[in-house]
Amino acid sequence: MSLRAIIVDDEPPARERLRSMLAEAGDVEVVGEAENGVAALELVDKLLPDILLLDIRMPGIDGLEVARQLAMLAEPPAVIFTTAFDEYALQAFESEAIAYLLKPIRAEKLRAALAKAGRLTRPQLQQFATAAREPARRSHIGVRGRDGLKLIPMDEVFFFHADQKYTTVRHANGEDLIEDSLKTLEEEFAQTFVRIHRNALVNTRFLERIARDASGQHFVHLRGLPDALEVSRRMAGDLKDRFRI
Repeated sequence: MSLRAIIVDDEPPARERLRSMLAEAGDVEVVGEAENGVAALELVDKLLPDILLLDIRMPGIDGLEVARQLAMLAEPPAVIFTTAFDEYALQAFESEAIAYLLKPIRAEKLRAALAKAGRLTRPQLQQFATAAREPARRSHIGVRGRDGLKLIPMDEVFFFHADQKYTTVRHANGEDLIEDSLKTLEEEFAQTFVRIHRNALVNTRFLERIARDASGQHFVHLRGLPDALEVSRRMAGDLKDRFRI
């Protein structure tokens, strides 16, 4: 059975060369091509490929950020990076990748990477994906909806609020539902987000003050938001000590 592949590169000649090499390699069907990271993520959602041949340096979100977004999927495709980085730069990522192909790509290296990807089971792919998301945090939160994929910059996120199965992300342009659990988000963004309640994480860069009403209930006020957020009694003291607000 042929592997289904998507080629992602911002340079048309590079995509054309890869397409030609994959045709010669055999047992690979190119089901789509993308010239940037956002388009790549949308194609993955739509086409569910087995393999992504992914350039690292692209305008907008780069290939490493694409890989971090893919790592959040339940069944991520195998990622083979194609890059012009020198081998010293690649060493920083070797433990996290299915394969890295240095441009100009050699046919035998491509065949070896494809063979490796073809042998991987879905649980093994998930293990690779988990390793890929450990070293660095995402710079964007991906929202998948009826209108396709939307990427929200983390710098524009005010807070996350959990409600049953879903999590609401409130950001500069409104709010959206995501499937990420609050626990996962707290672990990934511990340096910039703080829990104020069992169901809420707030971006510390927007923290303005903590206020208490007549009943003794504490609330957090965030710059840019009119409504205050409730703080649990257990966490109020820690927040005031930590941020002196």
